[in-house]
Amino acid sequence: MKKSKLGLDFQKVDKARSLARSIADDVQSFVESYTTVAVERTLCRLLGIDGVDENGVPLPNVVVDELKANGALSEGVVFYISNAVAATGRTPQQIAEAVADGTLDLTKVKTNPKSEIENILQPIIDQSIERIRAHRARRENYLATIGEGQKPYLYVIVATGNIYEDVVQAEAAARQGADIIAVIRTTGQSLLDYVPYGATTEGFGGTYATQENFRIMRSALDKVGEEVGRYIRLCNYCSGLCMPEIAIMGAFEGLDVMLNDALYGILFRDINMQRTMIDQYFSRIINGFAGIIINTGEDNYLTTADAVEAAHTVLASDIINEQLALLSGLPEEQMGLGHAFEMDPMLENGFLMELAQAQMAREIFPKAPLKYMPPTKFMTGNIFRGHLQDALFNMVGIWTGQGIQLLGMPTEAIHTPFMSDRYLSIENAKYIFNNMKSIGDEMEFKEGGIVRKRAAEVLDKTVNLLEQLVNEGLFNALEKGIFADVKRPKNGGKGLDGVCRKGDNYMNPFVELMKGRR
Repeated sequence: MKKSKLGLDFQKVDKARSLARSIADDVQSFVESYTTVAVERTLCRLLGIDGVDENGVPLPNVVVDELKANGALSEGVVFYISNAVAATGRTPQQIAEAVADGTLDLTKVKTNPKSEIENILQPIIDQSIERIRAHRARRENYLATIGEGQKPYLYVIVATGNIYEDVVQAEAAARQGADIIAVIRTTGQSLLDYVPYGATTEGFGGTYATQENFRIMRSALDKVGEEVGRYIRLCNYCSGLCMPEIAIMGAFEGLDVMLNDALYGILFRDINMQRTMIDQYFSRIINGFAGIIINTGEDNYLTTADAVEAAHTVLASDIINEQLALLSGLPEEQMGLGHAFEMDPMLENGFLMELAQAQMAREIFPKAPLKYMPPTKFMTGNIFRGHLQDALFNMVGIWTGQGIQLLGMPTEAIHTPFMSDRYLSIENAKYIFNNMKSIGDEMEFKEGGIVRKRAAEVLDKTVNLLEQLVNEGLFNALEKGIFADVKRPKNGGKGLDGVCRKGDNYMNPFVELMKGRR
């Protein structure tokens, strides 16, 4: 490891990680005893079940809801589907269709010995694994042949509500210089306990995350990437009530980046903490296997809490998220841990404090492609000041070697960005990144100065907070509003009724398969 420019005490960093690992282990001991309706629907998809019934209900939902209604979810869909395959000779898709039309009750099929049914689905399992591997190999081939943009990656959003219009805007952004296109998900989709089916042309505040929409955008970005001679990464959301389900759809269609953070869902979407921690574990196993970079949502803490006073909560959450991700087999190189440039622009020396925070994140997570978020809380209708705020944000990004730079827009506080707004933001970042390319290598921070003192103060507060969380447990801390000044009850929020303790026959062969054969 390089010498710390901030003079960080890495014994304290190691202590913070050790504390976070204890917190993560405590969560994991709970997670491994339970499954959820979202995990089981994900397993349906991994077994090849897709499509909708005559009422437009996704078949994975039909199967899982039927088992739940019969009080049989604890044994899991893999057990019941494989038992039905062994008994009937049908495919999982045919079995799901029979459940949907009411001609088959999975709980009434004669139970075969577990030893006989464990391997019945192996060819189907292999097919799903190979499908994911093929997309990962396709990405790696593009990176090896046409290459990609330099870090920090220029990350921009499209959010029209219409996937075909999103494609037009995404292609334009790629030609303007963007490296990552994030298709913003329509408002409220995180609270849907199912995934809409097919291509969609209407959405408020964004576009529905569906597997067909993923396929359409991935195909478009591959074509424009070949045109501009640079691989363009695609980002979407596997957060909310369908975390693992959308993760597998992204893996099946070759997505590169996915927002994936249970803490964000708990705090900002009021999703039950027990439900979403279980869902997060399997979703991160899938993302790790597929080579997908996850983005976490710590940047959002500073939209509700003060960026000066609450900076240590961001770092603490990043370290906890790192440890939870490692438990799911996700490598550090795929951890887009989140932080943000969110201090009041009128604050004296605010730039130096932002610099301290970003440099600290870079030094503590040297392998992670950190996701750095632009100013939003203090953006106004003054587009000229906003453009300057984004310029300062871009300066910190290149100075501290961030991995993913989500570009701010001068019209952030006014409307969804036009293509011209996006062009100005990309131009701003490219100018600064080129003009200040080596500033991080050239500049040192004065011993005893503002930047070093700020970093040391935040690290000390982080260790203290993690010690508190070890004593209380993460769930209790979330109830007390430790993060983002938002309190959430352990047994409240959305989705708790979809949690189920695993039974004696429970099977999920994909966990060890994906964790062990990357």
